[in-house]
Amino acid sequence: MPKIAIIDDEPQITAMLQKALTRNKELQVSTYNNPVTALNALDRDKPDVVLLDIMMPEMDGLDALEKIKGKHPDMKVIMITAYSTLDRVLESHKIGANDYILKPFESLKVVEDKIIKCLKG
Repeated sequence: MPKIAIIDDEPQITAMLQKALTRNKELQVSTYNNPVTALNALDRDKPDVVLLDIMMPEMDGLDALEKIKGKHPDMKVIMITAYSTLDRVLESHKIGANDYILKPFESLKVVEDKIIKCLKG
């Protein structure tokens, strides 16, 4: 069963995504509202795909992405951002992000499709 980790400082976002993604009984979803806590958990749980918010107060998502890719270069990461600045998206791809999703979400189906695409590729 594929493991998905959601890291976003907004509890309502992680709760909504977890509820939507667990409808697919083939995904195991963990959520984290603190990136520092999440990084420790990723070492232990080794998710297949991480959904990672770019803008968080405890640690910038790009810094968290660098740490994830430094320890787990093959881990798939999809960035989540409400601020679609091209520079931040390009920087996340340089660091190793596989894709990105804009908030507010176009649809939860788009989120699921991007996760499935990462799992396949």
